[in-house]
Amino acid sequence: MPSFSEIGEIVGFRSKNAVFKLVDRLEKLKFVGRDEKGRLIPGSIASLVKVLGTVEAGFPSPAEEELVDTLSLDDLLIQNPEATFLLKVSGDSMADAGILPGDMVLVDKGQVPKSGDIVIAEVDGEWTMKYLKKRGESVVLVPANSRYKPIKPERELKIAGVVTAVVRKYR
Repeated sequence: MPSFSEIGEIVGFRSKNAVFKLVDRLEKLKFVGRDEKGRLIPGSIASLVKVLGTVEAGFPSPAEEELVDTLSLDDLLIQNPEATFLLKVSGDSMADAGILPGDMVLVDKGQVPKSGDIVIAEVDGEWTMKYLKKRGESVVLVPANSRYKPIKPERELKIAGVVTAVVRKYR
């Protein structure tokens, strides 16, 4: 996020007080927030979505529409906003995990990766998304597509974060 001075430059304000008032208003609207150190962080621009019930994915069943609840997609999908980012997927090495080219994945860089997690990793200087498999000191990155081979780091492995959700837009 830009600093207060940078916000002033972007919107053409010369007064720091004007910038302060703008940021205060954006905070009240929840477009921005602050982290534990007081720095600005992006807020949610998503509105609440109505939860109308459930739908049968097997055999058809009678259903009635009733408002069950409302839900913020941010609250549903993001546990740690300061440490979460989105990446657009290219390639099909995770297709059998339901992650397809063009999908967006939410990544939490604050989670401690466990064996079996889907991770974003830098392996020997190149980035990839794979299942993390650990056995003792051995670490392997495993694709979810039989056309690809598992990757065993030769020199270096850095885990950037754990994939926590997949977002797919159909239209």
